[in-house]
Amino acid sequence: MEYLYIIQIALVWIVTIYWLYQLVVSVCSLIKLKDKPILEDKQNRFMAIIPAHNEAAVVANLVESLKNQNYPKELYDIYVIADNCTDNTAEVARNAGAIVYERFDETKKTKGFALQWFLAQKIEEDAPYDALCVFDADNIADENFLKAMNKKLCQGENVVQGYRDIKNPTDNWITAGYAIFYWTMNRFYHYARYNVGLSPLLNGTGFMVRFDVIKPTGWDTKTLTEDIEFSLKNIIEGRRLGWATDAIVYDEQPTGFKQSWSQRSRWTVGHIQCLKEYTGLLATAVKEKKTLMNFDGLLYMLGSIPMFVITIFLLLINFVIYAAQGMTTMELVINVLRYLIPTFLFPILTAILIMAMDKRPIKPMIKGLLFYPLFLGSWLLINFKCLFKRETKWEKIEHVRDIKINEVN
Repeated sequence: MEYLYIIQIALVWIVTIYWLYQLVVSVCSLIKLKDKPILEDKQNRFMAIIPAHNEAAVVANLVESLKNQNYPKELYDIYVIADNCTDNTAEVARNAGAIVYERFDETKKTKGFALQWFLAQKIEEDAPYDALCVFDADNIADENFLKAMNKKLCQGENVVQGYRDIKNPTDNWITAGYAIFYWTMNRFYHYARYNVGLSPLLNGTGFMVRFDVIKPTGWDTKTLTEDIEFSLKNIIEGRRLGWATDAIVYDEQPTGFKQSWSQRSRWTVGHIQCLKEYTGLLATAVKEKKTLMNFDGLLYMLGSIPMFVITIFLLLINFVIYAAQGMTTMELVINVLRYLIPTFLFPILTAILIMAMDKRPIKPMIKGLLFYPLFLGSWLLINFKCLFKRETKWEKIEHVRDIKINEVN
């Protein structure tokens, strides 16, 4: 039993130090720092890239929002990669005004493969672009997206994540859960890290990459979470990613729990793949470069599945110790509730704080706030399931909401 006490104390210290570090970094989101100076006054040339698999219902809205950017029309082109489509996505995209590339490869269906295929052609052509922006077909982009990203390029940024907002936050408790999660990540992870010189991460869509960064190797990713993988590769190389609060893109979230479970399972499996592939490389980068940015990237990897496993192990040890002390069933329940009640209340209070800081109306989100612990709890179940059963098959998330940019603004 003495050994269990020692292990318990060690694990408590590990969990406490980890979350204290996260809290300190998150507080830095409250600091308003001076904007970076403009290093080069230039209007850069962009390609907007939209990988799309059977997205005829939504892709035109994104193309339309990109055509209406507050940016010179001759300085950007809109490309749609109609990827293994069996519907009329290509036709709809062409009619909307996009340049369409059609790709057919049943063995390689993910967005990462589509980007790899398309960008290899643009690199070979030596296409005359300064940067590329990547969107999901269900997105709609704020009219100042390219203008904001151009400013970041002029400030010397190479890889920049835009602000990922939600098209349908009030549809039900699931979309509300996604919205609150992304608002939290935007404020307390990406913005906070950018403020203190650490590195944000790419977040799936609405990001910009300087073309010169891509040219040496192309879009070279192989996991189910190509955004995280690309972020980690840049951090390992010592390249800090940027963050653009005013480059806003709106994303549609699934309304069905089965679709949500499938999507988040894929993300968890992708994280596990990145954990295996890049933890050692991140640790080596920490040793060689000795920067807090590399250490923070390593903590991100260790803070997902490994920290989850440590927490489960700690709870099991606590249960064994309590049982060995002769606690009654009621005493055990009370002790468990002492941990569970704050664990459920804290995310709700954090979400209310973020919504107040971002001046978002709370009333339409009350149901979502109450169910937010359930959303996070289901994610813990997904993580636990993926420890033992990892499905790597890509499944399409259906996007059907016909929401235009003027409806979210």
